[in-house]
Amino acid sequence: MNNPFERQRERLVRLRDQRRPPRREPAGQAKEEPSPFVVCKACGATVTRRALADNAHVCPACGAHHRISAAFRLKLILDPGTFSELNRSVSSADPLSFPGYREKLEQTRQRTRLTEAALTGTGEIGGRKVAVGVLDPGFFMGSMSAAVGEKITRLTEYAEKKRLPLIIFSASGGARMQEGIHSLMQMAKTSAAVERFQRSGGLFISCLTHPTTGGVSASFASLGDITLAEPGALIGFAGPRVIEQTIRQKLPEGFQRAEYLEEHGFVDRIVPRGELRDTLILLLRLHERGRRRT
Repeated sequence: MNNPFERQRERLVRLRDQRRPPRREPAGQAKEEPSPFVVCKACGATVTRRALADNAHVCPACGAHHRISAAFRLKLILDPGTFSELNRSVSSADPLSFPGYREKLEQTRQRTRLTEAALTGTGEIGGRKVAVGVLDPGFFMGSMSAAVGEKITRLTEYAEKKRLPLIIFSASGGARMQEGIHSLMQMAKTSAAVERFQRSGGLFISCLTHPTTGGVSASFASLGDITLAEPGALIGFAGPRVIEQTIRQKLPEGFQRAEYLEEHGFVDRIVPRGELRDTLILLLRLHERGRRRT
């Protein structure tokens, strides 16, 4: 067999078959309840899950911003009861017949109650209607599948048609390897949609959260008219370890973190999670005033 793709597929199938079957609980044995406490990976402090949730999943001891779901993000940002989802039916197929992909997709959908890693729709922020998209790190680490690219593109086109400000929260490990070139094509597709939107006079606010990497950082996430970031977010194409191993040099302290990128002009402003809604309200108000004067 001379096809390298077929050889790789066979290798992946063998690795999958070698994996140990999942451990099953004995019949009648109750599942262990999760601990009411969480240890912050940034500072080691132990906090209750309730205290962490009440603080928008920001560590009260050190201020580290923990990952949150797309639904929780919208709850923090939008006016209550204003979110209306768009394009929920758009979901990934399995274009490369990648071993185990269909099963993992179904498991992830059941666990997250999402159809894909992108949750898109409309809502209001401070009474102003916006088109909003959020990548959920709990769904394949927010990776960009063909369906994610389609949902981001449709959202951008909808914002252009309805003349709405566009706000996208990115949290992604990059392209989805299980979809290969179909995933990589979304970089050009989403970037072209954003360019058309901006040429029409639309406002695009890109909010970068931890982590924003790979094909997402190299496409629509980096094209905002205004680019905001959460404190400590890792932002870049390749990770620091990959870069160091490639160039065989030690990177500067804090390289690719939001603070470093703000200092070098890539990020306009770092905004703590608790201040983000008020910041967006201010930006939308200023944008509205500017449009009235033109």
